[in-house]
Amino acid sequence: MSINSAMLAGVSGLVANSSALAAISDNIANVNTVAYKRAQVNFANVVTSQSLTGRYSAGGVQGIARQYVGQQGLIQSATSTTDLAIAGDGFFVVGAKGAGLTAADPRTFTRAGSFSVDSDGYLKNSAGLYLLGWGPPNADGTFNTSPSDVTTMTPINVKNEGSVVAATTDVAITANLNADQTPSTAATSYNNGTASMAAYANGVATGTKPDFAIELGVIDSQGGVRKIVMGFSKPAATGGPPAVVPANEWNAEVYVVPAADVTETNGQLLDGKVYFKQDGTIDLNKTTLFGPATTPPASPSPPVISLAASGGTAPAWSASAGIAAQDIKLDVSKLTQFSSASTVSSVASNGAQVGNVIGVDVDENGVVSVVYDNSQVRKVAQLGLATFSNPDGLKSTSGNAYRPTLESGEYVLNTAGNGGAGKISPSSLEASTVDLSSEFTGLITTQKAYSASSKIITTADQMLDELINIIR
Repeated sequence: MSINSAMLAGVSGLVANSSALAAISDNIANVNTVAYKRAQVNFANVVTSQSLTGRYSAGGVQGIARQYVGQQGLIQSATSTTDLAIAGDGFFVVGAKGAGLTAADPRTFTRAGSFSVDSDGYLKNSAGLYLLGWGPPNADGTFNTSPSDVTTMTPINVKNEGSVVAATTDVAITANLNADQTPSTAATSYNNGTASMAAYANGVATGTKPDFAIELGVIDSQGGVRKIVMGFSKPAATGGPPAVVPANEWNAEVYVVPAADVTETNGQLLDGKVYFKQDGTIDLNKTTLFGPATTPPASPSPPVISLAASGGTAPAWSASAGIAAQDIKLDVSKLTQFSSASTVSSVASNGAQVGNVIGVDVDENGVVSVVYDNSQVRKVAQLGLATFSNPDGLKSTSGNAYRPTLESGEYVLNTAGNGGAGKISPSSLEASTVDLSSEFTGLITTQKAYSASSKIITTADQMLDELINIIR
């Protein structure tokens, strides 16, 4: 009967508009939810078969819910370095727990990047979901990634890294030796054995005092500070009469103070001659401090001081020190000899003493690193972003996260900026895609449509009353 179908069509209108109101309410409530994707109920008519010509049976309307997951929200600046947004396609991979996550535990996907470090050191967002990534890194700093196996990703912990030490590997010296230096009275007795500069520095009475010395502080494998010295002595005059002081030539040694830190006699690591060109720059072709003179010269590849591990072959750190082997590149390319006072302009070296974690850093490629108070940075994990062929087909779950469906297709994991995945935007958050003006407009039209549907039911009821009254 047409009147009954009209009433049922009105009921369907009430149901559909109730669903629309629920979606609008959700949108308005989540206007400030990080990376929330607005939902909308779209309407589709329902058509019934018309069995009799001239008569019409109403089918009504049905509401079809849709969430615009693929819509990009505005990227906004944030104060925390662990707040992350994705500029482009992709989702963070998250788990429901940090410690004890197994391959059987579910993984979900989210763009809500409001992560912070919890009491156990895991990165967790405001919905309580734990950020997953590939790690730890290989020895060369790369990560083992998988494009199709999400179980290879584990919760990221930034507090289990402990302390860190960086042993010195490079030292660069900028200094000048006085070209007008006259040999000391001890220069005539100098030799690189018991009358060496190393012997003098370590208290041997027969040692030769250097005319100039450069102290180098280096960090060992345990974070200890060791002192290595480069000593220079002008050679005594030769030949004659009259005797002539060799020009552009210096006796040089590299030694450790105190000598007990190494196995070498008097702590002497290297000895030889340092030569300078007529323009005052060092002549590494002729210099023998680092071994026999070489052609082509050692520069620009710096010579290396190699100290074997404790108890190793000479030269080596003392067994009592209990530290690892250490190669130190010594850049002396800026060592000069000019007619001015011997002076050190700078000694630049790397290495750092014991440091503790003070912060977390994430770059645009998704590499998570911990920052130490000794200025060292260590990689911890690599974020992977999941992309889907139809992100609007994902199923919503609590915590502003999603699960794959047949409609969304399977995920593909890629590092940020590769394979269609977007870039990570550190210290940023993605805003909700809700537009309040549109939602309030929809609220008004939905209310009017609901009222109109109720009028259909009222009118159909009155018509049925009229029909019933016919038999009275």
